[in-house]
Parts: sequence; C-alpha cells; structure tokens
Amino acid sequence: MKRVGWRFRVLASAHAASAYGNYLNLIALSLFSYEVTGTAFGVGAVMALRLFSGFVAGLMADTLTTRITGKAVMICADISQGAVMAVLAVCTEGRPLLLLAAAAMALGAGNTLFTVALRSAVPVMVGQDARAQGNGLLVVARSLAMLLGFASAAPLIGLGGYALAFAVNAASFVVSGAALLALNLPTEDGVGARTPDDSGEVHSAGTKGGRRAVPTRDGRPWRVARALPSLLLGMVLLRAVDALASSSHNVALPVVAHATSAAQPEAYMARFWAAWAAGAVLAHLVLGRRRGEGAWNERAFALGTCAMALSFVAAFLGLPALGLVAATAAAGFADGWTEIVYTSRLQAAQGPQRGRLFGLSAAAEQIGFALGTVAASAALETLPALAVVGAFHGVALCGALAFLLFTSGRRGAARQRPSTSRREEEGSNGTTTGESALSGP
Repeated sequence: MKRVGWRFRVLASAHAASAYGNYLNLIALSLFSYEVTGTAFGVGAVMALRLFSGFVAGLMADTLTTRITGKAVMICADISQGAVMAVLAVCTEGRPLLLLAAAAMALGAGNTLFTVALRSAVPVMVGQDARAQGNGLLVVARSLAMLLGFASAAPLIGLGGYALAFAVNAASFVVSGAALLALNLPTEDGVGARTPDDSGEVHSAGTKGGRRAVPTRDGRPWRVARALPSLLLGMVLLRAVDALASSSHNVALPVVAHATSAAQPEAYMARFWAAWAAGAVLAHLVLGRRRGEGAWNERAFALGTCAMALSFVAAFLGLPALGLVAATAAAGFADGWTEIVYTSRLQAAQGPQRGRLFGLSAAAEQIGFALGTVAASAALETLPALAVVGAFHGVALCGALAFLLFTSGRRGAARQRPSTSRREEEGSNGTTTGESALSGP
C-alpha cells in the first residue's frame, strides 16, 4: 500500500494545531456567548449566525475554488479567522456583541471553506491509492487535537480568562497558515501539478498555455444534487439530518453545565467533550484496520448514525460521573465512525465532482445545524434539555432507520438482477439442465 509523504504529515500536524484552537474555542466561545447574551436563545443565535455563514460559504466553495487554488483558499481562511480572534481576545472585557457576531461569521465561513478545500485536495496531495490513509491521518490528528483542546479548556480559561483562549485560537491559525505557505503540496489537478491518477501513472492536468484552466461547471446545489446517485444523495441528506440533531446537544450543553456545575461550568463541558474525543480517536484507530470499499459503505454510515443518536440521548439522562463518561465516549466513537466512513465515501469521487460534493455536503450540514440550533434554542426556553435532545436525536434515528431500509431494498434488488441475468443467459445458450420457471406442465 502506498504511504503518504512527510510533507502531508507536517500539514496534518499543522491542521491538528488549528483544530486544537478551534475545539478549545468551542467551549470558550459558547460560554462567552452565554455571558454576553445571558440566555440560551442568545447562545443559539450566535451559533446559528456562525452556521449560516458556513452554509453560504459552502454554496460558494465550488465556484471559489475554480478561480483560485485550494491552497490560497485555505491560507485566506486561516488569515481571516486568526485576525478576528486576535481582535476578540483584546476586546473581551467590553463584552462586545457586534464583535462576537463578526467573529462567529468569520469562523463559520472560514472553517467551511478550509474544510471543503482540504478534503477535496487529499486525493491530489497523496494520490487516489493513498487517499484513505491520508484521510485517516487527518482525522486521527484532529481527534487528538479535540481531546487536548477540550481537556485544556477549563485550566486555560481559569488561568487567563476568555482572552487567553481566544489568543491561543488565533495563534493556531498562524501555525496552520505558515505550514501551508512553506509546504509545496498540490491541492488540485492544475497549475502544472503532477499528481498520481487512478492507474498509478503521473500526468499534468488542468493547464493551458501556462495558465490555470477553469472548467465550465454548474455549481448550483440543486443541479449537483439532482445528478447524484440516489444512495449518495441519501447519505448527504442523512448527514444534514444528523447535523440538525447534533445542534440540540451543542445548545443544551452550556445550559446543563451551568445548572449542574455553576461554579465551574467549563470543567463539566471539558469532561463531556474530552470523553467524546477519546471515543472518536478510538473509532479512527479501529476503522484504520479495515480494508476494502466495504468498510466505507452506506450501511456502515447509517448504523453509526443510529448508535450516535442513542448515545447522545443517554448522555443527558443525568447519569453519575462514570456513566456520563461512558455515554459520551460511546457517542464519540459513533461520531468518529460516521465521519470517517462518510468522508472516505465522498472522496472516492473524481476530479471536479469531488469539490462539488464536499461543497454541497458542507452547505447541507450547515443549514441543518443552523435550523436545528434556532429550533433547539427556542425549545430550551420552555422544555428540559433531555426532552429537546431526545426529540432531535429521535428524528436522526428515524432517518437512519429509513435509510437502512432503503439500502437493504437496493441491495436485495441488486442481488436479484445478476441471478436473473445468469438464468436468462443460460437459457438462451441451451445450458440449463433443469426446467424453466416458465415452462409448461
């Protein structure tokens, strides 16, 4: 099996540094939003603004990456996010609502554009044959960063307040951007980049007269969706439903943390997310031992979504400390499982279709999360956290079960077609020794 090079490993480490800052900031920004707005609805509104910006960026990602390189997209995303977090770190004492909103918009758009560009570029950076290994390296590095980010959130906020957490997040974007500038990694089939194709041969593509050739493409999301195979479109839709469900526990968690541990809500959230991240790391290690396209099929994705929905509901049952850790770790394992299966399946697409797929997927996930965030925030004003989380994840569970039934029906039909074709071929060649099913008495 082909292995990824050292440059990609350095890039994965730099991305892990950026992810560390982001997951540290997931706790810090949620708690800071609660302090600035004073209500769960305020937390949800800030999160919805961030996700709406990500949704718009997802729709624009494919068009943007046709005009500038994926590397330029990722560097610009790092610069913009680092700059706004540095400003927010300096101005935390004034509790600036408008600056908080600007930061949410920059983080939402920047993270979506960076993720779409990076995931689309993995097969180009490492080659199609090594894409699963490269993707696994990224998700493992990011999961370890999650674990460190969540675990260090409480001591960092306790040591230097929100300003220190935001400053560390800003510095992490500097590390990521510097690595992208220093490393000579191709991000697309173009600009004379020599990349391995499916046959293992190296070729130049996407250039014309020394200038980048911009392919003509219709990136409108409804046209992209209409052209997808039904199973792949079902995966994207189920991922959007899963994002809607996930919004409920993200909005409910700060409220539960303040109610359960009023003196140190950040410590409660850190324990919750640290256990979740440990489960996600374990999922990536387990899936890394699997081989073949069957490891990344639609059925594995749907089963993981079912397990994730049940585990997150269990995490809000008011379990004792060990039970909470077990439930959140199980949720993390299921979440990591679905992430790596889903991403690897989409990365099997070739060339421009890969960018369109990830742009559509990002837009679907962001709009699902944004709509769910607004609805869950409003519901939490009158309903307990368990009821809200249970209802939202119940929708994801039903969607996953429906998708499982759909895939089972497709698999059954696919098995019938080859057997029917063989019988017809044998009958036409006169090789059948038994009686035909349609023969008379």
